[in-house]
Amino acid sequence: MRNIRLRLAYDGTAFVGWQVQPNGPSVQSCLEEAIEKLTGTATRVTAAGRTDSGVHAVGQVANFTTNSNIPCSNILSGLQHFLPADIVVVEADEVAAEFHSTYAAVGKWYRYVIHNARPRHPFLDRYAWQYEADLDIDAMQEAAQRLIGTHDFRAFETQHPNRATSVRTIRQLDVARHGQFSTWSLWPVRDESPAGDGPFVWIDITADGFLYNMVRAITGTLVQVGRGRMTADELTGVLASGTRDDAGETAPACGLYLMQVEYDESVTPVGMPNDHS
Repeated sequence: MRNIRLRLAYDGTAFVGWQVQPNGPSVQSCLEEAIEKLTGTATRVTAAGRTDSGVHAVGQVANFTTNSNIPCSNILSGLQHFLPADIVVVEADEVAAEFHSTYAAVGKWYRYVIHNARPRHPFLDRYAWQYEADLDIDAMQEAAQRLIGTHDFRAFETQHPNRATSVRTIRQLDVARHGQFSTWSLWPVRDESPAGDGPFVWIDITADGFLYNMVRAITGTLVQVGRGRMTADELTGVLASGTRDDAGETAPACGLYLMQVEYDESVTPVGMPNDHS
């Protein structure tokens, strides 16, 4: 039995999310149907994270087991033949039998994109939060640093409690203006220099794991800081209170991207890079 790992990019607009749901098409259901058509066998696919309805990905990781002897290069091209245009298999490789895309992950990187300019852009409604009011990016960045480290993030979790614990460790959280929308790239990198006065605001957050709507709740709260409606000290108080109503709104799904999933290097097959960052 082979264990195949995939890296996927998808436009989440038309899907009810990653997970199979009764109320519409999901990324998982489309991928499982494609695998069955390619290999002739039904199989279940697991993913690193269950992205919600409308959330996008350039670095989702999934895996499935198969008895098929189709080479990985042909799995990549073959699956694409059966997938809708808004789901792309970027990489396919064979990994150890014990690899599990969910449980083996040691971290995830999300990016939230805000188009902060007037007027709105007619082509960005599906891919960014179009927020026209002025935002103080320096204040947002200062406040964001208060969230770095290991904390109980239940104030930024929708429908608490959803997990055994709401304690997570944020390793990096940066807010910066950029002149471009480079989330289009299928090979995300971390050293892109901010423009300083560009129309796009990127909120990049890396953590060992995330709660339900955590990134979108943090984004909505940082926007309140950017509007001058909350200070960095008040955000620290929200974190300490653990009360969702004290934090900002949940930002729209359209601006959120799963950029990359981090794994221990030991799961990387010889001759196949785990990522291009």
